[in-house]
Amino acid sequence: MGYMNDTVLQIAAIILPLIIAIVFHEVAHGWVALMLGDPTAREQRRLSLNPLRHVDPFGTLIVPGLLWLTTHTAFGWAKPVPVNKWRLRDPRRGMMAVAAAGPAMNLVLAAAGAVLLGLLFRFAGSSEAAGLVFLAQNLGNFIAINLFLAFFNLLPIPPFDGSHIVEGLLPRSAARTYARLRPYGIMLVLVVLLVIPRLFPGWGIIERMVLPPVAWLGGFYENLVRLVAGI
Repeated sequence: MGYMNDTVLQIAAIILPLIIAIVFHEVAHGWVALMLGDPTAREQRRLSLNPLRHVDPFGTLIVPGLLWLTTHTAFGWAKPVPVNKWRLRDPRRGMMAVAAAGPAMNLVLAAAGAVLLGLLFRFAGSSEAAGLVFLAQNLGNFIAINLFLAFFNLLPIPPFDGSHIVEGLLPRSAARTYARLRPYGIMLVLVVLLVIPRLFPGWGIIERMVLPPVAWLGGFYENLVRLVAGI
């Protein structure tokens, strides 16, 4: 029974931070789109922090929970906030800004988590109270998950945010060609992230392109925790 309780707490300490990270990520897309002229997300009542408006049970809860317990990576998704690029005042640059807003929000959230974790260490010290330990686990996972989601979503593979940024940077003719890949986005994701690493273990996109910047930037956030904690 104790083992089951520990497992439930471990999963909860993953799912709760992930839901917050994904919801804020999606709402950031919608708010930036609104500021740049597209009210679609507001019209569809998606500029809400209510998780029920954003959570996809399979993609936000089941898949990331299993992945984190087995591989310590947090790949997941929510219902995408609707954005109509043609309602933006500048569709080309606007979509780049809207896409960048999600990962930027995750980096801000990671910083907030680092500050809160530092404050917890400062004022709770080495307390082993179950509630404080659970809170510390949540905050630690919150930092790691937000960093991972930020860089994972910057991969230049449709439908990830990085693909919209790349599309905006390409010459218009090349951008139109690149945009034709978008209907095949899920298939591309499966091939690049699952099939290729199995066939060619040394070519793992996550290991080569996501984890190194996560680890590098994670050091700065760890220093922020120490600074706030006074360690």
